[in-house]
Amino acid sequence: MHRVVLCTSAMVYGALPDNELPLSEDAELRATAEATGVGDLLEIERLARRAPRAHPGLNVTVVRPAVLVGGTDTALTRYFESPRLLVVAGSRPAWQFCHVDDLCSALEYAVLEKVDGELTVGCDGWLEQEEVEELSGIRRMELPSAVALGAAARLHRIGLTPSPAGDLAYTMYPWVVSGSRLHDAGWRPQYTNEEVLAELLEEVSGRHTVAGRRLGRKDATAAGAAGATVALLGAAAVVRRARKARRRI
Repeated sequence: MHRVVLCTSAMVYGALPDNELPLSEDAELRATAEATGVGDLLEIERLARRAPRAHPGLNVTVVRPAVLVGGTDTALTRYFESPRLLVVAGSRPAWQFCHVDDLCSALEYAVLEKVDGELTVGCDGWLEQEEVEELSGIRRMELPSAVALGAAARLHRIGLTPSPAGDLAYTMYPWVVSGSRLHDAGWRPQYTNEEVLAELLEEVSGRHTVAGRRLGRKDATAAGAAGATVALLGAAAVVRRARKARRRI
């Protein structure tokens, strides 16, 4: 075996306010291990970079897709299952998707040695938050950064939500990729961001998620009536803990 194709995620670049739009394949990997699975992806890529030294002649191609859609269930796809789209005040989201069919065709390019090295794959361009809200018909719920991040951290710490606070960064700041190396090799995505978002909304129709936790219909109705925000859930958790503490006194 002289060639390995490794699929990770464009999340390894990190979601940061000063990220270029779009990021080149050679951009520094500035992600931290604070988001779901990102630490594992960074470690896998580190091992992949070392592999050719241990196995001379081995060619490792790394493929990093944007938000993957098409039968997937991730913290980022669950963002669109919420009754309101959480927007952190002062943030600058930029949404770029990757349809699983486009990822498969990009992997085929890599396997057939039409392109190698570090590759990024996704739809061309990106959608601003306002465009996502208009296309989805889901209204926003805007919260101060300290409230959103603090509540998310507390909820995860006490086990009420599966997603760590680090996941919020990927809905706050851009991590759009260029896909330039695949484009130079002749590859083109079959889907646009608008088309993939429409498919995602169809997939998640009827599901109800608040702060990363999927709810039943009855719970979702109650959460929607309460605003379905991280802040409200966080406040409720704090109140419950305070009441329990008072009872023990």
